[in-house]
Amino acid sequence: MSTVAVTGFIEAHAVDVWRLLTDLPGREARLTAAGPVELLTPGPFGPGTAWRAERAQPGGGTLIEEFLVVEALAPHRMVLCSSGAGADYRITLSLRQVRRRRRGCTAVTVTQEAVPTAPYGRVVALLLGGLAARAVEVALRRDLADLAVAAGATGSAEAA
Repeated sequence: MSTVAVTGFIEAHAVDVWRLLTDLPGREARLTAAGPVELLTPGPFGPGTAWRAERAQPGGGTLIEEFLVVEALAPHRMVLCSSGAGADYRITLSLRQVRRRRRGCTAVTVTQEAVPTAPYGRVVALLLGGLAARAVEVALRRDLADLAVAAGATGSAEAA
């Protein structure tokens, strides 16, 4: 299993950050690597919400991912699952109100765990695990920086 965790500080209230995170149709406009989002379930955001999203890859090309919300405790914690080629992913977003530079802001920690599900997934994880982890970390940092901009603040992402 491979785990990557990144924390970003966003100068906005946790409720406002949560609103940005759960506005799936607005995702493409906020995140530089995000493409269109197709909602797969009707209704409000919460456990059971599913969507398909495009994401630009660093070397070119597009990745299509499907996500399912397995836990949503507004505005504190969200857990998503996504199946990939040879691995299942669990993404946990934790929001915590903090004081930084004498201002209120939200610490957002994103943790992605990858669990190989096929023999070739284990081999790929062994061979490319470090490289893949760095690529995931870069993508998560970029998403948190984009989220900070969308919240009207300049945030910095720091490794957890």
